[in-house]
Amino acid sequence: MLNTLRTHIEKLVPLTDEEFALVSSYFTAKKYKKHQFLIQEGEDVHYNYFVVKGLLKLVYTDESLKEYIVGFAMEDWWESDFQAFYTKTKATMSLECVEDTEVLCLQLDDYKKLCAALPKIEHFFLEKAYFGFIAAQQRIISTMTSSIKERYNQLLEKHPSLIQRVPKSLLAAYLGVSRETLSRLSS
Repeated sequence: MLNTLRTHIEKLVPLTDEEFALVSSYFTAKKYKKHQFLIQEGEDVHYNYFVVKGLLKLVYTDESLKEYIVGFAMEDWWESDFQAFYTKTKATMSLECVEDTEVLCLQLDDYKKLCAALPKIEHFFLEKAYFGFIAAQQRIISTMTSSIKERYNQLLEKHPSLIQRVPKSLLAAYLGVSRETLSRLSS
C-alpha cells in the first residue's frame, strides 16, 4: 500500500527514503467491504482518504432523502467530506464503498504536522487541491452548459474505466438523470 502512495506523491515531488519514511509514519491503512461506510452524514470526519484499491462514492442526501452523488474516488484519488474534515464539523455527506476498498488514512493534525515538517509535502497537497478545484469548476460549468449526452461523453472520455466499474443507477445519479435516460444515452 505504501509503495502506491510513494509513486503517487512522486508524480509531483521527489522524496528520499528518509522523507518517505516520515510521510508514511503519518498514515494508517484500512480495508473496507463493499457497501461499508467510511463517513456517515452527521458524524465526525477523522480522515482524508487516499484510495489504494477499490472505488468509493461521495453522497449528499437532501431533506426529502433524495441522494446526489457528488463524486467517485478510485485508485490514486483522495476523498473525504473536505468541509467537515478541515473545519472539524459534522459530515454533511456520506462516503461509501462501491467495491471492496483499501485506503490510507491521514488525520488533520497529522496532515498539519507533516506539512510543517516537510514543505514539499505541503506543496504536493496544494497541487492536488488545485487539480481538485479545477475538476470541480469544470464539472459545475459542464452541468450548467452541457446536455446530458455531452456530460455522459465527457465522463466517458475522462474516466473510461469508471464507466465499466460503476452500476448504471449510480452513474445516472452522478449525472442527474434517470437510469432509463442513461441507458438510452449509452446504447
